Amino acid sequence: MAALVRAVSCQTGVTQWIAACSGLLQTTTVQGQCRWMLCGIFQRHKAGQFQLSKSCGGLIQANGAITQQNRSFYNTNKHLSAKDSLQPSEEKVGAFTRIIEAMGFTGPLKYSRWKIKVAALRMYTCCVEKTDYEEFFNRCQMPDTLNSWFLVAQLHVWMCLVRMKQEGRTGKYMCRYIVHCMWEDVEQRGKVMGINSVVLKEDLRSMVENFYAALFGYDEGILSDDHVLAAALWRNLFNRNCEDPRHLELLVEYVRKQVQHLDALSGEDLLLTGEVSWRPLVESNARSILKPLSPVYNDEGL
Repeated sequence: MAALVRAVSCQTGVTQWIAACSGLLQTTTVQGQCRWMLCGIFQRHKAGQFQLSKSCGGLIQANGAITQQNRSFYNTNKHLSAKDSLQPSEEKVGAFTRIIEAMGFTGPLKYSRWKIKVAALRMYTCCVEKTDYEEFFNRCQMPDTLNSWFLVAQLHVWMCLVRMKQEGRTGKYMCRYIVHCMWEDVEQRGKVMGINSVVLKEDLRSMVENFYAALFGYDEGILSDDHVLAAALWRNLFNRNCEDPRHLELLVEYVRKQVQHLDALSGEDLLLTGEVSWRPLVESNARSILKPLSPVYNDEGL
C-alpha cells in the first residue's frame, strides 16, 4: 500500500514537472519570437525600409530622414465670441481649502472679502444707475413697472455674472454678493413703492424662480446661435409678448456687443473696483470693438 502511494505521488510530481517545463518552453518560445521580431525591425530600420503608417499624421521616416506630407487645412476668419474665448485654467486649491468649502465656508481668496463686497456693490450699482431704462421701455414697448425694471436689471446682472465667473473662486464669490445686493435692492424698492408685505413676498418668490430660469436660458443663448438667444430674450425679457421681431434683433445685438465689451475689461480691475461701463442700446456701428478705459483706484483698491 505504501509503495502504491509513493508511485502515485511520483506520477503527480512528474506531471507537474512536465507542465512547468511546457510553460517554460512556451515562454521561451514567445520571448524568442519577440527577439527575432525586434531584430527584424532594427535590421529593416537600418536598411532604410521602415516606414510609419500614413494614418499617424502623414509622417514618413526613411533613411533616417523625416518628411511631412503636404496637408490642406480649412481655416475660417471667424472672430472669437463668448463661447469661443479661451477659458482660464482651473485655480489650484489646497486640501484644507477644499475641506473648508465642503463644510459650507469660504476659503482664502485672492483679495480680502470686504474689498470684493465693495466691488460687487459697485458693479451692481453700475447695472442699475448706468442703464437707460427709459430707452429700453420706449424702444421695446415695455410697461414702466417694477417687474419691467427688474427684467432689464437682471439681464445686465447676468452679463456681469458671466464675466466674473471667469475670475476663479474670487470671481464666483463676487457673483454671490452681486445677486445678494440685487435682492436687497428689489425688496427695498418694493417697500418704497408701498407694496403690501405679503404681496411683495410672493412677488419676490416668483422673481427668484424666474431669475434662475432666465440664467439657464441666457447661458444657453450666449453659447448658441442668435436664434436660441432671441428665444431666451423673448421668454424672459418680453414675457412671450413681442410682436415686432426688430425688438428681438436689437436686443440680441445689444447682448452680443455688451458681452464682448465686458470680456475686454481687465479681470483685476473688475475685482478691485467693480466699475463697469455699458455701450448704448442703439449705435451706428454696433459691431465696432471699443477699447475700455482703465479705472483709477488707490493702493487699497478703492
